[in-house]
Amino acid sequence: MRNGWRTCTLGEAFHTVTGNTPPKKQAEFYGDCIPFVKPPELTDGWITGADDNLSEAGAAVARVLPRHSVLVSCIGNLGKTGIADVPVAFNQQINAILPDDSKATPMFVFYWALSPGFQQELQSRAGGTTVPIVNKSKFNQLTIPLPPLAEQQRIVAILDEAFAGIATATAHAEKNLANARELFESHLNAVFTQKGDGWVEKTLGEIADFKNGLNFTKRSKGEKIRIVGVKDFQSSYWIPMDDLETVQIEGVLSEAYTLKKHDILTVRSNGNKQLIGRCILAGEHPGKVSHSGFTIRIRTHSSDAEPKYLTHYLKSGGVREMLVKSGGGTNISSLNQKALCSLPVRLPERREQSRIVTRIEAIKAESVRLHSLYRQKLDALAEIKQSILAKAFAGELTAKADKVLAEAGSEK
Repeated sequence: MRNGWRTCTLGEAFHTVTGNTPPKKQAEFYGDCIPFVKPPELTDGWITGADDNLSEAGAAVARVLPRHSVLVSCIGNLGKTGIADVPVAFNQQINAILPDDSKATPMFVFYWALSPGFQQELQSRAGGTTVPIVNKSKFNQLTIPLPPLAEQQRIVAILDEAFAGIATATAHAEKNLANARELFESHLNAVFTQKGDGWVEKTLGEIADFKNGLNFTKRSKGEKIRIVGVKDFQSSYWIPMDDLETVQIEGVLSEAYTLKKHDILTVRSNGNKQLIGRCILAGEHPGKVSHSGFTIRIRTHSSDAEPKYLTHYLKSGGVREMLVKSGGGTNISSLNQKALCSLPVRLPERREQSRIVTRIEAIKAESVRLHSLYRQKLDALAEIKQSILAKAFAGELTAKADKVLAEAGSEK
C-alpha cells in the first residue's frame, strides 16, 4: 500500500443502510415517484430506474437514498452492485453505502465494490445455511482502502477510460457471439424454407411411426435402465447417452419401449410451452435405454427419409413453431401423435438429403468454433477488468500499464 493510504471499515468511514419493503397489499404505497430497486436490477453499473416504483406515501415509509449511493446485494446472489444515478429506495436484500465526499468519491467506492478484494471479503463474511447472508453488522466490518482524494480521482479517471474501452470491446464480442448463434439457425431455416427440384412433400405419418414414452414411479421394482427425459434435450442434436439417469421400471423393458439407433425423440408434454416439440437423435448406445412418458419416439420406416436430415428438419425454426403451436392444454402443454402424423415434411431425394446434412454440420461446426472464440474473448475481457481493479486498490495502477491492458482487451 502506498504512502498516504489508509485502510478502515465501511462502518468507520461511511453511513450504511439496509433496505426495506413497504407492504405490498397497500396499493397507495406504489406509484411513479421513486424507483424501488431489487437485486436483479443491480447490474454493476448505473441505476437509472427499476421495474417497480413507489408513490410519495411509499417513499415516506421506505428508505430513500440520494444519488451516488452505492448498493450491494447481500442476500442470495451476493455482491451484485450498482450506483444510483437518481434517488432510489431498495429492498431488505440490499445494503447501501451513502456518499461522503469528504472521505471518498462515490465512483471510487463503487469501483471498490466491484473489485476482487471486496467481493472475496463479502463472500467470506456470509452466514446462513441455505441462502448466503451478509447482515448490516458484518457489512460494516468490510474493509476499504482510502488513498487521498486526489489519488482517488486519478484512479477513477484511469478506470473510467479503461472500462470504456473494455465496454466497447465487450459489446463487439457479444454482437459477434449473437451472430455466431444466428449463423447456424439462419442457414438451417433457409435450407428448409426453400423447395428445390425433385423435392416432394409428405406427412410425417407417411414416413415414420410414433410411440409415447415409458411411465414409471419411485415405487417401481423391476429392471434398472437408462432413461431419456426432457432435461436431456437442451439444445443438443444427439442424445447425451453418457449422462442419462438410471431408473427402475415395472417388470422388464419390452422391445416396444427400447430405444434404437436413429430413433428421434420429441418433447410431448411440459409446463413450458416453448419446450414442446424439441427434438433429439439417438446414436449408438450400449445397454437398455428407453424414454420417459413426457416424450414421443419418432422412428422412420421409409427409405425416403434420412434420420439425420429429418432431425435437422424438425429442429428448424418454422417446423419448431408449428410444433409449439400444436401443443394444446392450459397449464401443461401437450403434443399428440395426431399432430405429429399430419406434420408436413419436405424431402429431396436421399442423396441430396445426405449432402444437405453434410453442409448443415459444417456450418454448425463453424458456428460452434466462433461461439467458443467469442465466449473466450468475453471471459478474457472480464479477467482484464478484474486485473485492473485489483491493481487499482493495491496502489499499483498506472495509466500507461492499464491502457495497454485495456487495448489488449479491445483488439478484435
